[in-house]
Amino acid sequence: METWDAITSRRNVREFSDQPLRPEDLDRILEAGRLTPSARNWQPWDFIAVTDPDLLKELTGVWRGAWHVAGAKAAIAVISLTGEQELPILNLDLGQAVMQMMIAAADLGIGTGHASVHDQDLARKILGFPADRYCAHLISVGYPADRPLRPIKAMNRKPFDEVVHRDRW
Repeated sequence: METWDAITSRRNVREFSDQPLRPEDLDRILEAGRLTPSARNWQPWDFIAVTDPDLLKELTGVWRGAWHVAGAKAAIAVISLTGEQELPILNLDLGQAVMQMMIAAADLGIGTGHASVHDQDLARKILGFPADRYCAHLISVGYPADRPLRPIKAMNRKPFDEVVHRDRW
């Protein structure tokens, strides 16, 4: 898929088919996260790839909006540094890593959805990350149940001229 097609095909997927993920495709998605640029190249992330169906079900408990993780073929937990959460640059860097993985998945025809993580104790119990870290995001990964990813012609977005300003507001 071309980059622009991957960008215009990506949508939040929360219902997944039974089609298995190839391990090399999951690794490619994770590699996209690893290669993401960050401020001062500090790379403030670790990624936990979860494919065990029982663990995926357990992860739904970390936030009411994480229900879709149970039906995914994998989830990627984005782990970062505790005590740094309030740094705006950290949120930018983590967001870039999440989006880069989502675009890489779309390029492979694989759908993704994202979820917040509010119950850090439960996330730590399930995933086993160290006490000086926190789980910033979960990304559910799998093939869409409803229809394949393809460029969306009529996106539900504000008009270009309404959100793009040139030189000044």
